[in-house]
Amino acid sequence: MNTKPNSKFVFSVILLCAFLESHVSLAADTISENQSLSGDQTIVSAGGMFELGFFKPGQLSNYYIGIWYSKQVVSEMTVVWVANREIPVFDRFSSVLSILDGNLVLLNESKTPVWSTNLNSTTNSGSVQAFLLDSGNLVLKAGSSNNTSEPLWQSFDHPTHTWLPGGRFGFNRITNHPQILTSWKNLVDPAPGLYSLEPDPEDRSSYILLWNRSRKYWSSGPWNESSHIFNQIPEMRTVSIYNYTYVTNENESYFTYSPPNNPKIVSQFLLSASGKIQQRTWLENSKQWNLFWSQPRQCDVYASCGAFSSCKPTSLNYCKCLKGFVPNLQSDWDSQIYSGGCSRRTSVKCGNATQDGFLKVNMELMPENRQYEGALSIESCRSACLNECQCTAYAYSSSDGCSMWHGDVLNLQVLEANDGGEILYIRAAASDIKKKRVIKPSLLIAIVVTIIGLIVVIFGYFLWKKTLGNKREHKKNHNESKSKFDGGGGKDDAELPIFSLRAIIAATNNFAEGNKLGEGGFGLVYKGILAENQEVAIKRLSKKSGQGHQEFMNELKLIAKLQHTNLVRLLGCCLEDAEMILIYEYMPNRSLDKLLFDASEKIELNWGRRFRIIEGIAQGVLYIHKYSRLKIIHRDLKASNILLDGALNPKILDFGMARIFEINQTEANTNRVVGTYGYMSSEYARYGHFSEKLDVFSFGVLLLEIVSGKKNASFYRFEHSPTLAGWAWELWKEGRGMEVIDESVREACRLDEALRCIHIGFLCVQETPADRPTMSSVIHMLQGNESTSLPPSKEPAFSTHRNSNPVCSSKTTTGLSHNAVTMSLPEGR
Repeated sequence: MNTKPNSKFVFSVILLCAFLESHVSLAADTISENQSLSGDQTIVSAGGMFELGFFKPGQLSNYYIGIWYSKQVVSEMTVVWVANREIPVFDRFSSVLSILDGNLVLLNESKTPVWSTNLNSTTNSGSVQAFLLDSGNLVLKAGSSNNTSEPLWQSFDHPTHTWLPGGRFGFNRITNHPQILTSWKNLVDPAPGLYSLEPDPEDRSSYILLWNRSRKYWSSGPWNESSHIFNQIPEMRTVSIYNYTYVTNENESYFTYSPPNNPKIVSQFLLSASGKIQQRTWLENSKQWNLFWSQPRQCDVYASCGAFSSCKPTSLNYCKCLKGFVPNLQSDWDSQIYSGGCSRRTSVKCGNATQDGFLKVNMELMPENRQYEGALSIESCRSACLNECQCTAYAYSSSDGCSMWHGDVLNLQVLEANDGGEILYIRAAASDIKKKRVIKPSLLIAIVVTIIGLIVVIFGYFLWKKTLGNKREHKKNHNESKSKFDGGGGKDDAELPIFSLRAIIAATNNFAEGNKLGEGGFGLVYKGILAENQEVAIKRLSKKSGQGHQEFMNELKLIAKLQHTNLVRLLGCCLEDAEMILIYEYMPNRSLDKLLFDASEKIELNWGRRFRIIEGIAQGVLYIHKYSRLKIIHRDLKASNILLDGALNPKILDFGMARIFEINQTEANTNRVVGTYGYMSSEYARYGHFSEKLDVFSFGVLLLEIVSGKKNASFYRFEHSPTLAGWAWELWKEGRGMEVIDESVREACRLDEALRCIHIGFLCVQETPADRPTMSSVIHMLQGNESTSLPPSKEPAFSTHRNSNPVCSSKTTTGLSHNAVTMSLPEGR
C-alpha cells in the first residue's frame, strides 16, 4: 500500500490553514491599507494590554467596533471605547473595518459607511496605518511604521464613556471643541445615554455633569493646584497612586493622569450608565473591579430612579416604587444601574366624576417642573388635577397656592416618617388607595393602660420573689464588703448583684483549669455557668498579687454605672473570704487580638466586620467621654481589651485603669502612669499628662492594627519605623497606602473606606493632642459619605526613634512590657 502523501493535497491544506488563521487574527497591533478587520478578527496592542474588534454586548443582536482590555489583563469583558455606538451593525462577518482614502472606516453588511475618522483626504495623503497602543489609544498615522510623529487622528481625542490614564480630557481652544464623556444607555447598550461629563464653559478647570445634555446638576469644583484635587472631590486626596495634572495654554486646557508606577495595577475613570463618575481598579485575585471613589451620590444623580420612584440614599437598593406603582421591565435596581422607573399598577381614568384619587406623600424636596396654577383652594386644586388627563400630581401651600405636575414625576425623595416636609398628592387608581383603619382614642388609651398594668404586676411579682430569696445573703455580703474596703461600696453600688463564693465555685467547677479563659494583668479569667444556664466570664484577682486592689475597686465603681451596647456588662461581684471577683457577660468569640493577629483565625474578620468593629469601638469610647453618667478616660484601650460577642460586635473591657473627669474637666496630670506600651500618647508616656486625646491616640493605634492585621508591638525593634503608624506612614507618603491593608481583605474590601480609615488613624496618632480629632469627629469621619473631606495629616508620633523622658525612671522601665500586657508604673513615694 502506498503511504506517500499527495503533495498537491498537502499544499492545499497548508494554504487553507493559512487562510483560516488570517481570518481569525490580523498581524500584531496594526491595520494597514491592504488589510481589513471583520468577523472574529482582532488586533492586540504590542504589550498585550488592549484588543480591538467587533463585540456584542449582552444578549443584543447588535455589533460594535470597540476597544477592551485583553482577557489576559482583565478577565471580565470591559469595553473602554466604542466607534459606532450610535449605528450598530448586525452581521460582523459581512461588515468590514478598513482604511479607505486615508481614513479608518467601518462598512456595514451593505458596504455603507456607518462610522469614519472623517479626516480631510488632502491632509493625510500617502500611506496610512492604524495602531492600537498599550495605553488603549487607537492612533492613525502616516507612514509604514508606528513612528514618533503626531497622529493624524486618535481615539483619546474622542472618548466615549471612559477616560484612560495618559489620555487628555479637556477643551481645544483652536477648534472650540470640548471633549465629552457620555454614559452608555444602560449596562448592555453602548448607545449614548442620558448623562454626560464635560468641561464647564464658565470655568475650564472644572467639570460638570449634565442630564440629557441640558440640565446641569453636579460640578467637580475648580482644580486645586496645591492639593492636586478638585474641590468637590476630596476623595482624590486619598488616591495618591495617580498623578493628576492640569495643563492650560493658548491652544488647549486639559487634565491628564498618569498610570500607577506598579504595572500590575489596571485603572480607569468612567461615567457609568447610572450617571456616576467613578475611579476604579481591577483586582486580579478576586476577579472584580474595586471602586476607589465615586461622585455624585446616587440620589443626587438626576432622574437616576426614573419616573414615580423614590430614591433613598440609606437603603441597599436606592430606588423604590411609590405605592400603587410597579417597576418597569427594564429596571435593574439590584445592580443599582440606570433605572427604567415605575409605572401604574392600575391605569387611571380621566374626569372629575371618576373614583380615582390621590396618594399623600411626605416629600423631603418637591420634584421639579411644577406648574403654578394660582391662588386656588386645596379642594379646587384637587378637582382641577382630576379634570386634566395629563395631570399626575398636585400640591398646595398657603404661600404658593396650587401647583401641578404633568407627565412623569422625577427625582422623588420621600421622607421615611409620615410627617414633616412638604405634601405631594400623586394621582392613583381607587383600588391602589387603601384607607388605614383608625383606632378610636378611647380604645387606644384602654389598651395602653391594660398593657402597663400587666407589666407592673409581672415585674413586681418577680422582684418580690428575687428579693425574698436573696435578701439575707446579699445584705450580709454587702455589709462585709463595706467594712472590708474603705470606699468600696456606698449607696449607689448596692444595685449591683453580689454573689456568694459558693455560687462562684459551683459555676466554675472550683476554678477548674479547663474553665480558664485567660490571664489578665492581676489575675485569671474563667468561664462559668450560673443558675438557669447563664454563661458568664469570672475575673478573679490573684491573692498573691500585691497590686490590683485599687484597679478592682475602680472597675467595681465605674462599670456598674455604664450601660452601652459596645461596653461589656458587669453582672455582679463577689467579696467574700478575701476574694475579689467580678462577673461579666460571656463573650464567645474571645478578645479581638486572638482573631486579628492569628493567621488562621483572621479569615473570620472580613472587611465589613472589621469596619463594624472600628465603628463599635468608636461609639463605645464616645459614650464614656461624652454621654455616660460619668465622664471617663479609659487609659488602656487595646486589642486585648476588646471582646467580641457571638455576632462579632465589639465590647470594651477593663476599666481598672480608668479615671473619672468632672463634666467640664478637659485634662489632668498623674505621677502614676498606667497603660500599655505602644498605645500611650507621647504627652502621657513622658509627662503623665492625659485627657480624652489619650484614648483617641490609643484608638488610632487600634484602628491601624485592625486595618493592617499587624500588631503594633511587633515594630518596636525596627530601626527605621519603631511603630505600626510609622511603617504605615512611610508607605502612605510613597503612594502605597493599599499595602497597609491586611492582605487577607485587601482585594475584597471597599478600598475608599479602608484608605479613609488609615487616614483617620493617622489623624488620631498625631504628636500634639490639639491636632487629634475628638471621638465625635472620628465617628463623623467614619460615617462620612463620599464627599466628606478629611483634614491633612502630619507625621505620626513615635514614627522614628527619639529620646524620651517618661515619668518613670530608668530603674522602673525593666517592668515595662512591649507586648499586649498592661503595665503599671509604680508611683513615687
